[in-house]
Amino acid sequence: MLGTKMYTFLKVAEYLNFTKAAEALYMTQPAVSQQIKQLEEEVGAKVFIRNKNGLILTQQGEIVLKYARRQKALYDKMLLELENSEKNVGPLRIGITHTSESNVTAAALAKYSIENNGVKIMLTTDTINNLYDKLENYELDLAIIDASSNNPKFSSMLLDIDYLMCVLSPDNPLSQRSAVTISELKKEKMILRSSESATRKLFEETLVYNGEDISSFDVILEVDNIATIKDLIRKDLGVSIIPRSACLDEIRKGKIKALPIENFSMVRETRIVYNKDFRHKEVLDDIIRIYGKTASV
Repeated sequence: MLGTKMYTFLKVAEYLNFTKAAEALYMTQPAVSQQIKQLEEEVGAKVFIRNKNGLILTQQGEIVLKYARRQKALYDKMLLELENSEKNVGPLRIGITHTSESNVTAAALAKYSIENNGVKIMLTTDTINNLYDKLENYELDLAIIDASSNNPKFSSMLLDIDYLMCVLSPDNPLSQRSAVTISELKKEKMILRSSESATRKLFEETLVYNGEDISSFDVILEVDNIATIKDLIRKDLGVSIIPRSACLDEIRKGKIKALPIENFSMVRETRIVYNKDFRHKEVLDDIIRIYGKTASV
């Protein structure tokens, strides 16, 4: 069970305010301060300091927060498994990237739930690095990620192979082509994912490999939301580079065209990543099977 001092610490770290944390915990502010003081004595380090804006975590506090979250996640996971010990599998906490919000992943997970007697799925959307952190801290059971992990604590299974393509409006003259060239792309207004996204990184790495640089392109907008990018593309306000899987529905309905870039190969794997002690490997097989059926419809 998570100790009282650690639980109090988590609340203070959440609000960065003793008074607000005390209200949330139904405690007095001096009692909260005393709990934090005792924790600091126990770990032998200051976990919070004050600046002009209020409380901030110290470097040591960040370390304590990392492990406190992991303790809480493990405790919550234990309670879930005990509650569902007579069932085949309990609620699944699955993390996906922003790209996966716009492809068949969410639909496949919904179909998995329906086919398995309404198994509850709690879906979290976040960046790849944050998903890895949550997975390592046992805040997630699975993460569906557009990259491979070198973390020895994780295992993974291939879910899909995807391709980055140039997406554009059917009204764009280039949409009548079978492929676009880099020279043609340089003349277009480009709407791209943020520089921290895996999609953007793969595009830029491929450019460098082919002797090109992102600075040669007219990037008018950086957007982290795939749905927003697709909406702007449909309105013919620019072109983008996104995974084909993220716009399958729009391609089938003729709302967007997706073309390869001549002499460029931007292939990436989508994998289900999980901790090595994940016990329900049959869940992975079912998700992969249902994903394949959903993607082929």
